[in-house]
Amino acid sequence: MSLPRSTFFFLALGTLSLLTLPAQAQSTMPRTELSIGMYRIEAEVASTQENRMTGLMQRRSMPANQGMLFVFTQPQRHCMWMKNTLLPLSVAFLDEEGRILNVEDMQPQTEDNHCAAKPARFALEMNLGWFRQKGVKPGQTIEGAERLAGLAR
Repeated sequence: MSLPRSTFFFLALGTLSLLTLPAQAQSTMPRTELSIGMYRIEAEVASTQENRMTGLMQRRSMPANQGMLFVFTQPQRHCMWMKNTLLPLSVAFLDEEGRILNVEDMQPQTEDNHCAAKPARFALEMNLGWFRQKGVKPGQTIEGAERLAGLAR
C-alpha cells in the first residue's frame, strides 16, 4: 500500500522540521538550580569540552532567570567570546567556591575576549544586564556552582 502524495509531503515536512528545531530545543545539557540572594537561576551545565565550545551559539532567545554555567577542569584565567552567538550576554566568572570574580558584558557575533580577572573555575552566562539589574556584584557568591566542580571533563 502506498501513501497518498499529501501524506508523504506532511511526513517529509515533519521530519525536516525536527532537523531544524532551534538550538535551545535540541539541548541535551543537564540543568541545575543556582541562587544568589533571593534570585533563583535555572542553568544548563556545560561541563564537557564539546558543550563548552558550543555554549549558547545560534540561540535566538533565552528565558529570564535562565543561563548557562560553564564548568572548567581547572581554575585558570578563562576567556569567553561571542563568535556565532546571537544573544547579547553578561558573564560572571566564579572561583571554586562560586564567588564572583568579575562580570563582563558581551555583544553578539564578536570575537572580543572577555576574561576572568583571576583564576576561575566557572563562568555563568545570563542575558545582558542580568547581574547589574539584580544588583549582583563581584565578591558575592552564586550558591550551587561549587557542587558541580567534579563534573568537568
